[in-house]
Amino acid sequence: MTDRLYYRDPYLREFDATVVRVDRRDGRLFVALDRTAFYPTSGGQPFDTGTLTSLRVIDVVDEEDGSISHVVEPGTENSELKTGDVVHGAIDWERRFDHMQQHSGQHILSAAFDKLFGVRTVSFHLGGAVSTIDLAREMSPADIAAAENEANRVVWEDRPVTIRFADAEEAARLPLRKEPARGGTLRLIDVEAFDLSACGGTHIARTGGVGVIAVASWERFKGGQRLEFLCGGRALAGYRALRDSVSASVRQLSVLPGELPGAIERLQAEARDQKRVVSGLQSDLARYQAEELAAAAEDVPLKSAPADGPRRCRLVARVVDADASGLKNLATAITAKPGFVVALGSAATPALIVIARSADVEVSAQLLLTNVMAEFGGRGGGRPQLAQAGGLSTTSESVLTFIRERL
Repeated sequence: MTDRLYYRDPYLREFDATVVRVDRRDGRLFVALDRTAFYPTSGGQPFDTGTLTSLRVIDVVDEEDGSISHVVEPGTENSELKTGDVVHGAIDWERRFDHMQQHSGQHILSAAFDKLFGVRTVSFHLGGAVSTIDLAREMSPADIAAAENEANRVVWEDRPVTIRFADAEEAARLPLRKEPARGGTLRLIDVEAFDLSACGGTHIARTGGVGVIAVASWERFKGGQRLEFLCGGRALAGYRALRDSVSASVRQLSVLPGELPGAIERLQAEARDQKRVVSGLQSDLARYQAEELAAAAEDVPLKSAPADGPRRCRLVARVVDADASGLKNLATAITAKPGFVVALGSAATPALIVIARSADVEVSAQLLLTNVMAEFGGRGGGRPQLAQAGGLSTTSESVLTFIRERL
């Protein structure tokens, strides 16, 4: 059983301890100590990092036997630890304090929803960039803002946050925000006159240390609602990122910050109009280009034609500087006329091929494409009238030559 120093003093940054076990698992070195200030991953809060003497701690694991193992990066042969060694531990304070701000902010925010609206927090996750709480039901934006305001009121009043311990019998008489998940002696986090919760995590000593609680976004989640929030240093970093994005946007659009939504709506409307115009122009261009390609078509025999069908066709086999949609539009426009087989390849590599045929021509574009892919790879499919494939391991010219030989 490891003595968890962070239980009593989450502000403890350095400590000395004795190694009680060293073992390797899956190529990683696990070091258990008789006492530690390192927090293991638990209760939605990530582990601490830091050092044990000269070795870097990269993970902290809460073992089933009540001990805590520190996963360390391998050092030099002389720095390997063994049972009985005395080590000096130092945690990464910036990471720890960030976790303390986020976790304490979560307690206060969850209590605000509970007190104002009777809505409980189902789960909590402290992430590397943002943290989340899952509420039992959906809240309106106005209600979310009200809970956010109430939480920040408690933060700015700088109330004490104390740690106390209670057995199950005593805890049953206390106004805990939620029922404890386990029995035995419970560690309670008490936000003065606002929240009392059983929790093993690390927390700030006064609510003012949280700085600010900002709800960043929300979405429906499993019948309830998931809220992303930022506290303290993360909220400041988030504000800076938002400030920089807004500043860059107002410079680009020459508007005031409050005018950004309207400016974006106007740009979107203009883009939709321009897209319709471009689409119309592309259709007109495709018709003209299709006429040009059809006029230059080759008259070729059909080796695979049935005895009672046309024995010749007009073949358009060209490389065209267009994407898949452009090639398909061209092929469709040409084969709207009778008597055509069309094979169009992209100018870019890997090659993209579209094959089509007129309704009166007994050639399967799908079968031709299957033969092409068997020869040159790629992926695609289609119907007897129209088929396409991309990612071919050759040039479009080589594919078009192959198709000519197989007609």
